Amino acid sequence: MSRHRLSKKGRYIAWATAGAVVAAGAGVAAQTSMAATAWPAQKTYTGRAFDACTAPSLAAMKAWRTGFYGAAAVYIGGRNRGCAQPNLTASWVKSVNSSGWKLIPIYVGAQPPCQKSASPEKFTASTAVSLGAANAKDAVAKASALGMKAGSPVYLDMEPYDITDKACNDAVLAYVRSFTKTLRAKTYRGGFYGFSSSSAKAIATATDRTDLPGNLWYAMWDKKNTTTTDWPWGAKQFTGHSRGHQYMVNSKESRGGYTITVDRDAWDAPVAIVG
Repeated sequence: MSRHRLSKKGRYIAWATAGAVVAAGAGVAAQTSMAATAWPAQKTYTGRAFDACTAPSLAAMKAWRTGFYGAAAVYIGGRNRGCAQPNLTASWVKSVNSSGWKLIPIYVGAQPPCQKSASPEKFTASTAVSLGAANAKDAVAKASALGMKAGSPVYLDMEPYDITDKACNDAVLAYVRSFTKTLRAKTYRGGFYGFSSSSAKAIATATDRTDLPGNLWYAMWDKKNTTTTDWPWGAKQFTGHSRGHQYMVNSKESRGGYTITVDRDAWDAPVAIVG
């Protein structure tokens, strides 16, 4: 994401060293079945989205409502969130939603023990489950306070790490499962942001699908606005409007007199339920 934890150079290095993309065989969709009577209908957006480190002002969001982007990702919380969010309030969410924007909540949770970059909060093998649950409860509280209702997704941000380190990868999966299970218990949909060469790959290729998120937002900076033609895993995985693709980063763009540095995303997945 845009400068929230690592510099562009640092993220490219981490992305490259975490491992090359390897296409997996066909798998099953990760979303655990949910009782229709207990869950609000999924709100889906399909089109181009952006994410910025700091949520833009309301005036900037109105100026950027030109039709090029239809959704914006916002960092709702997490100790590893890298930017202050002076604009991100319940009033802002309501106003932005009313003007036609769709919102994508992302939470920068604890990071892996083997991750080389500094993080204010990391989990260990022994704390992965408890911290995953605690982070998810905080994410739900943050989303709810912003007016993002039950049935909304929360996308857990996991930065690159060495997925060949089995102990570390096992801890990551334990943390993610605990986070997702806790989200679902509170009627929020599980989502995950990660890198196609490492963190997203760990989710997509895990043999045991229990309690893994049902929506995958993969970072692959190939400048291709698609969630299908460059999808690196099984064609049957994360279907049914469950994919996001961050395809370009640190793009400095001006619209209506407002210049914002954003990451570009191709989107075909759940967005927040507001109002």
